[in-house]
Amino acid sequence: MALEDAKTQMDLAFTRAEMRGLAYENAFSGATSFMRRRYTKDLTGVDLAVTGVTFDQAVTHRTGTRFGPRAIREASTLQPYDPPFALGASPLEELNIVDYGDVAFDYAHTPSFPGLVEAHFNTILAAGAGSVTLGGDHFITLPILRAYAAKYGPMSVIQFDAHSDLWADDNMERIDHGTFMYKAVKLGLVDPARSLQIGIRTECDDYLGMEYVSAREVHEKGVGYVVDKAKAKVGAHPTYVTFDIDALDPAFAPGTGTPVWGGLHSWQAEAILRDLSGIALVGGDVVEVSPPYDTTGATAIAGAHVAMELVNLFAATKRGA
Repeated sequence: MALEDAKTQMDLAFTRAEMRGLAYENAFSGATSFMRRRYTKDLTGVDLAVTGVTFDQAVTHRTGTRFGPRAIREASTLQPYDPPFALGASPLEELNIVDYGDVAFDYAHTPSFPGLVEAHFNTILAAGAGSVTLGGDHFITLPILRAYAAKYGPMSVIQFDAHSDLWADDNMERIDHGTFMYKAVKLGLVDPARSLQIGIRTECDDYLGMEYVSAREVHEKGVGYVVDKAKAKVGAHPTYVTFDIDALDPAFAPGTGTPVWGGLHSWQAEAILRDLSGIALVGGDVVEVSPPYDTTGATAIAGAHVAMELVNLFAATKRGA
């Protein structure tokens, strides 16, 4: 069946009629929607909207993450032929998933950007769907969390990151990827007592009550320790997972703006994400993929796998796993 489908399937981003199912279009051909889902702005009956935020004007070092969503979509074409390995489920076949395209904004008028992002996600959530977002720098998570907190109240957050992004910044009009979590906590969008940061390996003066597991702890104490700690923290509370690709060591994800050595190995990230099944995931993102700094495409491939693991977690939540 797969071979026969491969002979006929093309440009499924525009031609597929259904929202569910695997895809057999040649990985090197066609329009590159996420996992070959249909591009649409119609959220009727949608369980999960995958969307891009092509913004990198809040970075402290190297730009380039505006190209992240496009690269992640392209990298994702390697995956939709089969269910995820050893998952025991097939989220692409059990959920109505669409590629909702990217947030539209005026690149020359950054003050309007946060409100446009928040409105974009308000629309998704109002339709009863969840979201998995492809970034973009890490600032984008702040307006996304505004939309989620408006629906669910203060969120539990699991943040994979080399940096805490908790540096003090009380100017709420500043747009900075290194202070988004500080503002999210100060604004009451995130409950730090019910949240956890994973992979941290840079200093911060005040964690505002947020607990973290350093990258070294992950290496020394293992995946099970991290998963148990994360699940105990978030409990059954609505949870958002944000994955900065620099949580991974630069050996596995060189294409990012602020790489820090000593990070997670890709297998550790995969195992932690997979074993978080059972949390009440309502949304998530993968950010800071900067394709210009990785000619191999490995960082985008990692980003696509992270995004699919977020889809898996969302599906587990929907089925009550």
